[in-house]
Amino acid sequence: MTDLSHLAQPGATFAVRVTPGARRAALELAEGVIRISVTAPPEDGRATEAARAALADALGVARTRLTLIRGAKSRDKLFRLDQPGERSSR
Repeated sequence: MTDLSHLAQPGATFAVRVTPGARRAALELAEGVIRISVTAPPEDGRATEAARAALADALGVARTRLTLIRGAKSRDKLFRLDQPGERSSR
């Protein structure tokens, strides 16, 4: 998986394109776009949570630090990296 730890700055936002139901999980950074393929289906937020976990692993942070800002039911999502210990209102 791609290492994005150099991008892990508190307050940073990450626009990602998620492909649910993929044969295998993957994360790539191509031309400034983060593409995440997850095996989870696009039901009940499972693909979003799988994408959050994959992005957190690539950034080297806890998944609880990533807050979904936009795109709960879309392939295009926007996550924000919160400060350690900061709680989101969402």
